[in-house]
Amino acid sequence: MTGTRKSRSFLLSAALTRAGYVLLRATAPGRPARWERENHAGRTVELYAGPAAAVGTAVAAARVHPGAGLAVLAAGACGAYDDAAGDHRRGFCAHLGALRDGEVTSGAVTLFGMAAAGLVAGALLKERPLDRLLAGVVIAGAAHFVNLVDVRPGRALGAVLALGAPGLPRGGAGGELAAVAMGGAAAVLREDAGGRTMLGDTGAHALGAALGAAVVAGNGRTGLLAHAVAVVAAAVYGDRITLWARAL
Repeated sequence: MTGTRKSRSFLLSAALTRAGYVLLRATAPGRPARWERENHAGRTVELYAGPAAAVGTAVAAARVHPGAGLAVLAAGACGAYDDAAGDHRRGFCAHLGALRDGEVTSGAVTLFGMAAAGLVAGALLKERPLDRLLAGVVIAGAAHFVNLVDVRPGRALGAVLALGAPGLPRGGAGGELAAVAMGGAAAVLREDAGGRTMLGDTGAHALGAALGAAVVAGNGRTGLLAHAVAVVAAAVYGDRITLWARAL
């Protein structure tokens, strides 16, 4: 039964994400330039994969647990704001540094927004105050991490698939949410890896939040603490992680 539920979660997330991607390509509102960006190689790519992954995984995650769906949707919304604002600075330290100098970047707004969303989701997913705090750190930190490695085609989606796979053997909501994250990533992997589309902050944050929710649902306090330390370290050393992802 558990395996069947994971399969359904994977397929639902993949199907909704794929359907959203196809629909957006056909009927996207606004001017075409609104849905285009220039990638690292100077090529014009589409942004349809990000919103499609955010909505598709949010709906599939909400089916598993409402708190997880909220986390994914809120992270995607924060990422969409950052995409629209167009601030391309990466890393927690870069945005905090700008804030210290009196500049409120869209990235800083996104980081604090995701932190708030993570805490709310953590309150829905966990019962004890400390566990709720750790859950918020893990969800927001996982969203930030996936965005850090979204610097070349296929990097972020590859990270989601690689990090989600160890969670699949877990029972209950943890395994199902890992399947949700992987389903959303798999649905647009071909186009992203082929350099035809990009996740943007919208998709990267949403899929990262889905991974974080899977960790929260599948771990007790010790596991939450270990993952919280890991994502905080990733935020502190974000520049190095981004350079590593570019070099792969």
